[in-house]
Amino acid sequence: MSWLGVDMGGTATRWVLCDGPGAVLARGKTSGANGMVFDPAERAAFDAALTGIRAATGPLSGAYLGVTGAGFAKDPALLHAAAQALSLTPDRVRVVNDMVLAWHAVWPRGGGHVVTAGTGSVGFSLAGGTTTLVGGRGMLLDDAGSGAWIGLQAVRALWRLVEDYGKPQGAETLARLVFDAMGGSDWEDTRRYIYGHHRGGIAALARPVAEAAAQGDPLALDLLTRAGDEIARLCRTIVTHAGPGPVAVFGGIIALHPSIRAAIEAGSPGLTLSFPHPDAALAAAALARSEIA
Repeated sequence: MSWLGVDMGGTATRWVLCDGPGAVLARGKTSGANGMVFDPAERAAFDAALTGIRAATGPLSGAYLGVTGAGFAKDPALLHAAAQALSLTPDRVRVVNDMVLAWHAVWPRGGGHVVTAGTGSVGFSLAGGTTTLVGGRGMLLDDAGSGAWIGLQAVRALWRLVEDYGKPQGAETLARLVFDAMGGSDWEDTRRYIYGHHRGGIAALARPVAEAAAQGDPLALDLLTRAGDEIARLCRTIVTHAGPGPVAVFGGIIALHPSIRAAIEAGSPGLTLSFPHPDAALAAAALARSEIA
C-alpha cells in the first residue's frame, strides 16, 4: 500500500509518499499549480505537476490533495482531473482547499486558527466545526501581505517614483534588484514580466524586495513592514470571526525579513501567536491513509 499526500501551491507542489503503517517512502517537490482546471493553461500546469509526481511514485493506493484555488464545496471536475493525472479512480482521491489541509496539519485535534502568507495570504479556521475564511481573494482583489502583493506593491511604487522624479529616487537598491529580476529597467521589461506571469512569478519578486531591505533600502523596508501589518490584520480578523483561540502564522513570506514578523507581533496585541513549520504534505498522506483506507 502506498498513500500520497500533496500540498499544491502556486509556486511549488510538495508531496510525500507513505506506506501502510505510515512510514515515509519518498518525498519531493515539483512545479506549482492551482485548482482552476476550467482554464486550459491552468489545467495543463495542474496535470504537469501531478503526472510528474505519479512518475516518481509508481502505482498508488490513494491520494489526498490540498490545492490552492480549490473551492470549499466538492468539485467533480477537479476531482476527476486529479484522479486522471494520478491514474486512480475518483473514489481513491480526496481534493480539498489547501487551507483545509493546512488547518488539519497544524491543529489535528482542533482548537485554533491559521493565517498563511506565501504566494497568497488568507486566514482560515475549522474551529467548532464551522468554516471561517478571511482574505484569500486573490491578488486582483486582496491577498495583502503575500508574495504577490509585495511584488506588485514594489513595482507600482518604483514606477511612481520614475514618473515623479525621472528615476527611482531614494529606492535605487530596490529598483536595481527588482528590475534585474524582471529582466530590465524599461517599461517593456516590466510589462512583459507582470502581464506574462501568473501570481507565482509575480510573488517571486518578493525575494529581491527582501534582499533590498537587507541592504537597507527604505522603500523595501517599508513595504515589508506593511506586509506584516496586513498579515496581523488577518490574525485579528480571523479571531473576530471564528472566536477566541491561538493563531498559527506560517508561509514563505514570514522568514523573508525580520521586519515582517516584528510587524505581525506588534499588530496582534492580546493574541496568542505561534510560527510553526507544518509538513502539510505529510499530513495529507496521513489523511489519505485514514480517510480512504
